Amino acid sequence: MALKYPFVLITSLATDNTESLQIQASRKEKQDPENQYLERFIASLLKVKAWQNMNRDMYFYQGFWISQWHLGAALSFRQHFQACNPDIILGTYPKSGTTWLKAPVYALKNCKSFKLGQNPLNPASPHTLVPFFELNLYLQSKTPDFSSTPPRCLATHVPYEALPESIQTTNCRIVSLCRNPLDSFVSLWKFNTMPTANPKDGESIGLEEAFDMFCLGSSLFGPFWDHFLGFLERRLEESKQGVVFDIEEEEKEGMIQEISRFCGFDNLRDLQPNKSGKLMKYYPTNSFFRKGEVGDWVNHLTPSMADHLNKVMEEKPKHSGLTFKTSLQEAKPAIC
Repeated sequence: MALKYPFVLITSLATDNTESLQIQASRKEKQDPENQYLERFIASLLKVKAWQNMNRDMYFYQGFWISQWHLGAALSFRQHFQACNPDIILGTYPKSGTTWLKAPVYALKNCKSFKLGQNPLNPASPHTLVPFFELNLYLQSKTPDFSSTPPRCLATHVPYEALPESIQTTNCRIVSLCRNPLDSFVSLWKFNTMPTANPKDGESIGLEEAFDMFCLGSSLFGPFWDHFLGFLERRLEESKQGVVFDIEEEEKEGMIQEISRFCGFDNLRDLQPNKSGKLMKYYPTNSFFRKGEVGDWVNHLTPSMADHLNKVMEEKPKHSGLTFKTSLQEAKPAIC
């Protein structure tokens, strides 16, 4: 399959020059309006057509691809967020189980505030309870309010290497969830090409074209393999201390069983906050609970496409020690 939308190089820019460009922009801050810096900075980056709207673009920043809607927020997040040791940061690739992961982490963090049998997830969607930095907080404000009582529980799709320095150097807890690339691709494509994800004029990308781009690494917050390897290598290289809750104490109170029941995929999908309304302006809340099935990729990809992506995954993340399960019979969660 030929790639219909090749990379477009705006200017010859090495990836490691990104920081120097930010420094140059910072020095000019008193001379030009801030939006002009952002425009100039964006114009210096590699770009490809966005999956959602092919009249829009994704840009290559700090080694990963991000939409033009969220690039400014990602820049602010990287430059300004100050992590604290008790913080809990969820770092995931899009459509890899993020919605589900937010539920048990939030429930465990707040379990002492609720009585046994009281569902801590009833008030709102997991995405509201555990907001994203670059998709919510810094998109809404350049100076979000982080005054909540620690430990703060927050989320990001930004790869580990591009996270703010404070997250990488403090002892905040980082939780990452991996999903097999076949199902991740299908979920990402279906989510980003549904009609409500593309409210303005512009054609969404087709399955084969998106598949070509995914295999080349050109997907939101991709390359896919670099994303999960960054968090995996961080876990292997640094042994962080600390737990979110006291397992023995909560086991005695029966809270673990309760949280397990509350956070089942079907139960989450049936909660009223997850059945109505919209998130991030355009997305129906229930669209974040499509299927969650291992092996659904067989309904969308040909055997040759699956073989090709499997070969890509064999070549890219060498020596990771991670084996992805692509059918329900094989599946076990890999949490790092």
